[in-house]
Amino acid sequence: MILDTSDSFDAEELLINLAVESWRFSRMFQRSIDPRDIKAAGRQSNQIRYFQRKLADSLAPLGLHIVDLDGERYDEGMAAAALNAADFEPEDILYVEQMMEPIVMGPDGVRRTGTMMLRK
Repeated sequence: MILDTSDSFDAEELLINLAVESWRFSRMFQRSIDPRDIKAAGRQSNQIRYFQRKLADSLAPLGLHIVDLDGERYDEGMAAAALNAADFEPEDILYVEQMMEPIVMGPDGVRRTGTMMLRK
């Protein structure tokens, strides 16, 4: 589909959408690697790292970058919604178990909030 110049669209928002979907795809690909096949696993891991580096390089000229909080201690001020926050008590010490969607930061702050799952 070719967009007419009279169409109203935000090229940065389109790039952010593509970056988030690319991040999701690379995570899915990473989880599908069979660690029992050491040679293939190493090659596939290298391919993922290369892809992620190219994605970061593509976002950098616009001052955009992806933030993945996997394993970080949870703080209510994080720019991501915790899908299972209601499953825990207020005094629980929580960590980000898995990012479902990354945070996208720009030069002026958060461009898109993420979503995550928490664990004790």
